[in-house]
Amino acid sequence: MAKAGHSWSRAPAGKEEEEEEEDGEDPLDARIARTGCLEQHRELQECMEQHRDWRHCQTQLRAFGACMARREERE
Repeated sequence: MAKAGHSWSRAPAGKEEEEEEEDGEDPLDARIARTGCLEQHRELQECMEQHRDWRHCQTQLRAFGACMARREERE
């Protein structure tokens, strides 16, 4: 199962999740945070968790994609 923060449903905390929490922030979240697009990513995750269908999250998907595209242009 995907790690917490990157799955649409969360399983009860297991040994892996407990270790991850002790180690700090999820590495993928840290990478996305460095792009400046973490807020858009979290909004997309919340939408996906709520609707469980990407077709209902087009606004959030486009916002995240646009943010990432702007970052690519800056580099």
